[in-house]
Amino acid sequence: MIEQPDEGAPLDGGATLDVVSEGPEDTRRIAAVLGARLQAGDVVLLEGPLGAGKTVFAQGLASGLGVVEPVTSPTFTLIHEHTGRLPLYHVDLYRLGGVAEAGDLGLEEYLGGDGVAVVEWPGRAAGLLPGEHLTVVLSGGADGSGAESRRLRFVAAGQRHRRLLAALAGDLRPATGQAAGPDG
Repeated sequence: MIEQPDEGAPLDGGATLDVVSEGPEDTRRIAAVLGARLQAGDVVLLEGPLGAGKTVFAQGLASGLGVVEPVTSPTFTLIHEHTGRLPLYHVDLYRLGGVAEAGDLGLEEYLGGDGVAVVEWPGRAAGLLPGEHLTVVLSGGADGSGAESRRLRFVAAGQRHRRLLAALAGDLRPATGQAAGPDG
């Protein structure tokens, strides 16, 4: 279900779109719709507490990119590379102590290149991430109906990602029957 954005400014001055997912399969479906529209160089940042569904969202993105191999959390290896329509670089920075460690990973090589980078726990690499990106903030109990629902807030920074967000809103509209678009 697409919702009207909350009143007030978006998280970073970009366009926003709020979507409610009814459970993990819905989260994967929404992410797959986005993944089908991603292009080389796109960066998707996933924020939210442990258990919010960041890896589930990454699995959906992978599906939309045509990745057929299993996508799991790269918590211990930090970066998993997957082959699909475009390379998918799934990065999990949870175990990093900060920006210096992120720099030691060579993170810049995966951002804005030939594939799509999806980064969990992006705050641990603040300053290394490109200004143009799409942030997805996942939070639980979005509608109060149960633990399975999630609120997905999409925040676009930069023109490319603003256009991507507008296209996503249009793609999701037929599935929900609701007319709401990105704020911005």
